[in-house]
Amino acid sequence: MSPIEVAPVPATGLAESLALLEEALRDGEPVPEHFADRLRKAVETGDLEVLAARTEDQILGVAIVAYRLNLSAGELFASIEDLYVRPQARRQAVGRALLEAAHERCKERGISYVEVQVQDPSAEAFYTTLGYEPDTAVRILSRSLPIIESTKKPET
Repeated sequence: MSPIEVAPVPATGLAESLALLEEALRDGEPVPEHFADRLRKAVETGDLEVLAARTEDQILGVAIVAYRLNLSAGELFASIEDLYVRPQARRQAVGRALLEAAHERCKERGISYVEVQVQDPSAEAFYTTLGYEPDTAVRILSRSLPIIESTKKPET
């Protein structure tokens, strides 16, 4: 395999990375245009970064990192929102390269806490090998809310 380069994707160049994630995480269904617009805006403002691992000819994997405020800590923290590597590129250190690049980006911002939510045991094993530990002090609760159909464009 050619050398892997990991770099942030500019807001104007998200289409290829987004297509890979849509194929993997949404069975090829594109995200709604208003969501893609919000994603671009978040990248433009620096609230979100999309990192792509690529060789000369293709993207091998993508990571999305969200930067958030934590009021109680009085600082920023990062959340790995998505990390996906093409099946044919797995076990070739692509995921590790993406995560290490995310860590470097966090260090540049002065962020010392990074979290990730996982459901898959193999994903948990991957993150554990890179130093992530279960946080027993935090429990994730979720609730689905009904969506009211509207012709109004969502606020950004």
